[in-house]
Amino acid sequence: MIKVYFDGLCQPRNPGGVATYGFVVYERGKRLHAERGLAAAPWTPRATNNVAEYSGVVKALEWLAANGKKKKRVVVRGDSQLAIRQLNGEYKVKSPNVAPLFARARELSFQFSSLRFEWIPREQNREADALTNLAYAEFESSAPP
Repeated sequence: MIKVYFDGLCQPRNPGGVATYGFVVYERGKRLHAERGLAAAPWTPRATNNVAEYSGVVKALEWLAANGKKKKRVVVRGDSQLAIRQLNGEYKVKSPNVAPLFARARELSFQFSSLRFEWIPREQNREADALTNLAYAEFESSAPP
């Protein structure tokens, strides 16, 4: 089974700050891949926590698809109740910023033979959380004074 952990943040303000994502992929307890980056153009209305969370999901699913994991059992875990409940069809997506990312995540999810989304508490998502914070720190250190 493949386990994916994703997270996103938007700092120092939400919306309109610096939105970053992170995800990590494990197969049979072995770390296969980790990634982090900007989720949206910084300091724009599109930079939000939810855009960042969904960017993590989409980037993770794209990586899995590109790396031959569509036939594997996959569980995608995150600490955003909103994103997980939306991806599981329990809540509707109302944000115009999130709608295209949600559609892309759903489109990708249908390519997998076995995929489910699970909510986990923040304490169980520390590695993905650390990646989002690292991406933010990297942006801050590279920004002009």
